[in-house]
Amino acid sequence: MTTDSAHAPAATRTAESGARPADSRRTGAPRPRRRNGDTIAGYVFLSPWLLGFVGLTLGPMLASLYLAFTDYNLFTAPEWTGLENLTRMAEDDKFWSSVRITLIYVLVGTPIKLAAALAVAMLLNYKARGTGFFRSAFYAPSLIGASVSIAIVWRAMFSTDGPVDGTLNLFGINLGGWIGNPSLIMPMMILLAVWQFGAPMVIFLAGLKGVPAELYEAASVDGAKPWRKFISVTVPMLSPVIFFNLLLEMINAFQVFASAYIIGSGTGGPGGATNFYTVYLYTRAFANNQMGYASAMAWVLLLAVGVLAFILFRTSKNWVHYAGDSK
Repeated sequence: MTTDSAHAPAATRTAESGARPADSRRTGAPRPRRRNGDTIAGYVFLSPWLLGFVGLTLGPMLASLYLAFTDYNLFTAPEWTGLENLTRMAEDDKFWSSVRITLIYVLVGTPIKLAAALAVAMLLNYKARGTGFFRSAFYAPSLIGASVSIAIVWRAMFSTDGPVDGTLNLFGINLGGWIGNPSLIMPMMILLAVWQFGAPMVIFLAGLKGVPAELYEAASVDGAKPWRKFISVTVPMLSPVIFFNLLLEMINAFQVFASAYIIGSGTGGPGGATNFYTVYLYTRAFANNQMGYASAMAWVLLLAVGVLAFILFRTSKNWVHYAGDSK
């Protein structure tokens, strides 16, 4: 027994005796080095993004927050006015008109756009010849729909004696063009938004691919009809995707500018029908040189969208179902 313990390793004898192992500083063993070079390299690679974020996003946001409480006309130094811009905003009839127009566009156009995207996604979910081509064809408008050129083409199509007006005349419907009619401008803008359903359609299609086929088979065994399968299987399984698309499209709808500006000739016409929130903000900032007022409008828009997004997140607990959820 004495001989075995004498030849046992030092660590084993230390463990058996209950003593703590010798510290590396006492034994002279090299300590692990901290890799400061890796940390520095990480910050170096992040530096372009950090510089861009600070210089192009955070800096302008802080500057606009300051200008929101000033009277600034782009030519003289900003003059601090406190909450005067918010008071003027509350008394501005054109401001409330732009809010009303934008809300109608968001509340009507967004659901129709998502419904069209989901309907086409369900059609493309079936395996058929040429499906890849149709996916690309339906997605293409999302890439070019917000451009100035498309807005110009759209304006020409719906003008008096344009292709749309001429086609409707063949069926005895004489509207005299949509551009000059204030009551038809909003439907035309909503049609333009719905035409760009390609992006949410692709996301819906990806979500449909993830719905287990066993659920539809079980519903068929229970005698469920197609509509019942859609309500009881497709919608609950797609609820996270619906929530994601709804949030993104709502935010995008609040920011519509190029199409409204081009179709309304930059004046919000006819009769203020295209005076969307962002168009009125642009007019105040660069046509009236009221940059402080426009900055206040921008922050009000940011806060309003943030509140609506918060409400969506809070209410999503009642209708969004995730995998493994007990609801």
